[in-house]
Amino acid sequence: MKFRSYAPALLTALLALTACRDSNDGNADTLVILGSLTGVGQEIVEEAFAPFTAETGITVVYEGTDAFTTVLPIRIAGGDVPDLAIFPQPGLMSDLAREGSLTPLDDVVDTATLTTAFGPDWVDLGTVDSSVYGIWMRSDPKSLVWYVPDVFETDGYSVPTSWEQLMALTEQIAAEGKTPWCFGMESGEASGWVGTDWVEDILLRTAGPDIYDQWVAHDIPFNSPPVKEAVETFGKIVRNDRYVRGGVVGAISTPFGEAPTPMFDQPPGCYLHRQASFITDFLPETVLPGQDTRVFLLPGEDATAPLLTGGLLFAMTNNSPAAQAAMQYLATATPHNSWAARGYITPHRSVELSVYPNEGVRQMAAVLSQAETIRFDGSDLMPAAVGSGTFWTEMVNYVSGTDVETVLTSIDASWPE
Repeated sequence: MKFRSYAPALLTALLALTACRDSNDGNADTLVILGSLTGVGQEIVEEAFAPFTAETGITVVYEGTDAFTTVLPIRIAGGDVPDLAIFPQPGLMSDLAREGSLTPLDDVVDTATLTTAFGPDWVDLGTVDSSVYGIWMRSDPKSLVWYVPDVFETDGYSVPTSWEQLMALTEQIAAEGKTPWCFGMESGEASGWVGTDWVEDILLRTAGPDIYDQWVAHDIPFNSPPVKEAVETFGKIVRNDRYVRGGVVGAISTPFGEAPTPMFDQPPGCYLHRQASFITDFLPETVLPGQDTRVFLLPGEDATAPLLTGGLLFAMTNNSPAAQAAMQYLATATPHNSWAARGYITPHRSVELSVYPNEGVRQMAAVLSQAETIRFDGSDLMPAAVGSGTFWTEMVNYVSGTDVETVLTSIDASWPE
């Protein structure tokens, strides 16, 4: 099989597995995986593990749940522990690792192997207190700006490669009596996350990844100067009625999934839309990503801007031989090629762009592969009271007109002691 390049480590785990079989452990030949993916997502996971089962004889049982973040801690506390868990973000993984509920991979998969396969940033994103716990399955790139290439060509617009050029293009479009940006922050109880993504992306570009990391960890306060600058830079776009479709009222009231649709009107209702890879699920059915719409990396000072991402990663919740063998398998290109073929964007460096099923996914995967610096969505790493609480609500308040100092001081005050 294709993952035999890691045969020595895998052989060690399989020998241990054989020992477990000999001791009549009835669960030794079964690997239980718990994750939040259901439906087609479950099929995609199961397909990727078929070569693993063929090579090892280990039966893989995947259990999907919409309440993953609630179910997993309950199962761990009750002793009904899966072998692996697929975490929708590294925050919960870090919490469980520090509680001693997860097994570090230090003696399972060599860190140098993981660094070669994924790159140092992805290894760091799976690391807790100097030990690697997670191996990434999927990336959901967020620093993407969508546009219609035919419209750009007709109107003589060029894809910007710096923030200065992006703002110059924004003003050019507005000066021509058109609306530059599609925008939608409405998302029910989650309204505001679109704004947090913008601020995170801008902070990465204006202050750099080190300051970003300190901010996410609350080593610097929310109302510190770099964060204030990032929010105000965001405000120069979203609070300018010339720049955003529907102005401030439109930005707040438009559902995020409907925001890009006017790009495809004749004439276009807006020309640029910053949103994550998953927005393809909300585009009009007649629109072909990669053809009717393309993406470019939200620029910073130059074309080598950082990439903000979401994603899924595996960790060991049960230190079984089968789990060790599975984590070694996940370090290889075999499962990642399977996921890529089904349209999941993988951070594994060995996966060729040609594996992806269409040009739209290939373009997003190319942006990911070219990014020199990767950071995870900051709000997902913060305490829930902040990341999915005050940060969301205060971004809506800011766009509505509340002053930046009040907004940031309120968020900072909500950070748990």
